[in-house]
Amino acid sequence: MVASVLKNNWFNIASFSLLFASILAFVFTGEYFLLLVPPVYLYLVLIGVNWQMAYWIFLFMIPVSVQINFSGDTMAITLPDEPVMWIFLLLFTLVFARNPSALPKWWWKDNLVFIVVLQFIWTIIAVVFSKMLFFSVKFLLVKSWLLVCFFVLPIWIFREKKDYVRGFLVMLVPMLITIIVILIHHSMLGFKFDKVQKSMSGLYYNHVDYSTVISMFFPLLIIAWPLTKGKGVLIRTLLLAIILTFVAGITFAYARAAVVGIVFALIVGLAMRARLVNFVMPIFYGLIIALICYMVPNNKYIEFRPDYNKTYMHKNFTDHLIATIKGKDMSSMERLYRWVAAIRMSNDRPITGYGPRTFYYYYKPYAVTSFQTYVSRNKEHSTTHNYFLYMLVEQGWPAMLLYALLMMVIFAKAQKIYHRFKDRFYRIVTIGLAMVIAVGFINNFFSELIENHKVAALFYIPIAMLVMLDKKSRETPEPLKGDQALG
Repeated sequence: MVASVLKNNWFNIASFSLLFASILAFVFTGEYFLLLVPPVYLYLVLIGVNWQMAYWIFLFMIPVSVQINFSGDTMAITLPDEPVMWIFLLLFTLVFARNPSALPKWWWKDNLVFIVVLQFIWTIIAVVFSKMLFFSVKFLLVKSWLLVCFFVLPIWIFREKKDYVRGFLVMLVPMLITIIVILIHHSMLGFKFDKVQKSMSGLYYNHVDYSTVISMFFPLLIIAWPLTKGKGVLIRTLLLAIILTFVAGITFAYARAAVVGIVFALIVGLAMRARLVNFVMPIFYGLIIALICYMVPNNKYIEFRPDYNKTYMHKNFTDHLIATIKGKDMSSMERLYRWVAAIRMSNDRPITGYGPRTFYYYYKPYAVTSFQTYVSRNKEHSTTHNYFLYMLVEQGWPAMLLYALLMMVIFAKAQKIYHRFKDRFYRIVTIGLAMVIAVGFINNFFSELIENHKVAALFYIPIAMLVMLDKKSRETPEPLKGDQALG
């Protein structure tokens, strides 16, 4: 139908007239936004003609999209990727409403899909019982287009080996550009720790978002190294240069969670190869529960309260690390301030929570004032700085437990897929995807960024890929060929 429309002379005349008129309007008015009309229009036409190609372009947009604030900074939009996500959500909704069987049965039967769908259903329930419906509905809409674009649509995109390679390259190139731009700007500021925020160049909201994104992508560079064996010196040298550029980006982002995340990812990768990954998350959860059991009784956590006059942001990263160890780092102590408040809040609404995007408006009466720092006024309206507590406070115990279960199932499934595959490429890709999610898990243990569009892409697309690889590993096992086996 779309092809027949494009062949219509009246359609072509109208299209040419629109494009010519927008350029002419720019010439007379000088309004630069009019120059956006031609590419936007052509992209919309492309979606109608070949939506898969439009999706690849969309993936390229994600790393270089920037947040635009307007209406006195009370509203914001990320351009150009967010409007594209709206379009994909609308198209998918129309297609699915007309033909529910568009999503295959095997997809619905997957345990990862089952958990993600349960999470979404519970989010809807939490929104219904929200204490601030407007903010919660906005959260639900964002979650909807993120899941459609990064968890659902990939099942029609990543079908063959070349699609995985293309996806890697399509996101690598723009992400590499952002790292180079930020490193150049940061170098002009002397790579100073207290100047890292100014070097973001509008590409990321802050250095935490930046470090999370590039550290999550980093494992894909690690697995690319064995996959490029025998591809020639030029390609290997170029890949090494890219890896070193990412290392520089992560290093000068000065984010502790990103480094810890990469270490945790390596642990997950080694555990998968040794068939031990099923012990990783239970041990992690056990340590956290043990820590809580130690801290909470008799309010022992009070002993760890900071000295308000000595807890501040340091200008040197070394001092920042030392202060973290001594419990005098402002960001770490502010996290404790929020965590204590979140746990106390959850007692009042344990099942449905306060509603998505409501933490900021209710947490301060629950906070312990002895944990306050210089940034406790929270002008940026940030939340819990821990995704588990974020779920607990805003969506209740079911949401938090579903997230904890999701992480366990992801790594367990990845291990099964890895050992089920005989094809070297898919084995390496599987372990790389698990490591990407592992880095994201640690970063989100100290933040709540899964609903950030750049982080969401690197969180949900790998999960979607694991769902598809699971099916592929069951249906088309390939013979192991000599030295092609990994490890």
